[in-house]
Amino acid sequence: MVFRRLFGNGGIPLEIDTIVPDEPVRPGGTLKGEVVVRAPERDLKIESIRMRLVANASLTHKGDGDGEDDGTTLCYPSASGWFELKKGEERRIPFSERLQWETPPNESRGERLGVSIGVRTEVEAVGVKAATDLDPVRVETLPLHEAVLDAFEAEGYSFESSRVYESSLTRVEYHLYLWQGFRLVDQRGGEGRPPRVELVFHTNAVGSEIFLRRFREGGDRYWDNKPKALRFVAAHHEVGSRDFGADARAWLERLATLKRGKNEPEDEG
Repeated sequence: MVFRRLFGNGGIPLEIDTIVPDEPVRPGGTLKGEVVVRAPERDLKIESIRMRLVANASLTHKGDGDGEDDGTTLCYPSASGWFELKKGEERRIPFSERLQWETPPNESRGERLGVSIGVRTEVEAVGVKAATDLDPVRVETLPLHEAVLDAFEAEGYSFESSRVYESSLTRVEYHLYLWQGFRLVDQRGGEGRPPRVELVFHTNAVGSEIFLRRFREGGDRYWDNKPKALRFVAAHHEVGSRDFGADARAWLERLATLKRGKNEPEDEG
């Protein structure tokens, strides 16, 4: 364990360590861990231990984000209420939190997607109020995500980057004020094939609404300011039985014939 020593008013110390297992959890699954607190020099009255699971919307793939934004809070795992710690005493408090289906994954089959997700632990005690650094959390893509991404890979569109945007999708029911785009790059080339496309999964317990659009450079986070998107649906239980390869071909063909908005530029290779 690596304890962080936090200091409050008058230099009163409190040591804390947030332990998150180094194994991935999937959207819809349960994140588990524990917070370990210690009073190294004097008795302390702990008033609250508040936790936030945070997705840092500034951090993008391949280090091209600034990473300075505190990020979007995904949920508040519950860790503790009021208790007292004697000098030298250590207390371990378990926590458990079911992740929303819309939680953005930050890895796929062990490959990092460039989205920073972690737990920030905020402690309030008599004379102490401070927050820890981010403790990383691994959130893995669902089998449905992987099946669709594999289908586009087979059609020549390989994964290049991912980004989380702090805004909402238009005309969908949402629980988290964010959406995640997967940028795919065409490795084959050819007439009518967009050089870059963006896939977006809006996921729930049944499956995903899948949006596909041409990718356009620019940092605008708002959905309606981006190129037009086609909408498709797929269910979790269809993985292994549905031909997503045929779907990807049909979706790309439809995208190639989709009329652009009046302010959308032509594709650039």
